[in-house]
Amino acid sequence: MSIIRLRDCPAVPWKNGMGRTRELAVHPAGAGMEDFAWRVSVAEVDSAAPFSSFEGVDRYIALLQGAGFTMTLDDGRNHALDAPFAPFAFPGEAKVTIALHGGPTRDFNLMLRRAKARGELVTWEDPGRQVVDDAVVLIYCARGHVDTADGRMQPGDAWLPTASTGRVTLDAGTLALVARVQLLGN
Repeated sequence: MSIIRLRDCPAVPWKNGMGRTRELAVHPAGAGMEDFAWRVSVAEVDSAAPFSSFEGVDRYIALLQGAGFTMTLDDGRNHALDAPFAPFAFPGEAKVTIALHGGPTRDFNLMLRRAKARGELVTWEDPGRQVVDDAVVLIYCARGHVDTADGRMQPGDAWLPTASTGRVTLDAGTLALVARVQLLGN
């Protein structure tokens, strides 16, 4: 698979129409909002619009750019999404409102349909070679450079490894967000 450039992914409206997102990958290929097993996107948040609801979906979010925002979930929890690249998990059906900390932000999103997949969003930032096991479905270069079997990734690039990939190499100062997914046998 080749490297996916964020700039080549068209911005589309959020499910609720109140923001924009750029889909990097979805499984199965071509799946829509109601039938994906997993989905990875980068959202642009420039107003205090509520998040779209995704019933039966586990969500992971990490701040990429901007000062961030505070998320208020309908269970009473507040979470300040202001530390770059620090994943936060929450249920997709939660009603989430936000208060921007000052200006637009960009965030990374992993969505997993509970009936079809389990997984997590992790960060890699140790320079050198990293093992890409079968659970890694997407690597996103957030900072620095990542060398893959298909070439060098720049910030904003994503890569979908194959089962035979084996390893990638991170330069010093690089940070990658890694979507790890296990499909369930339904």
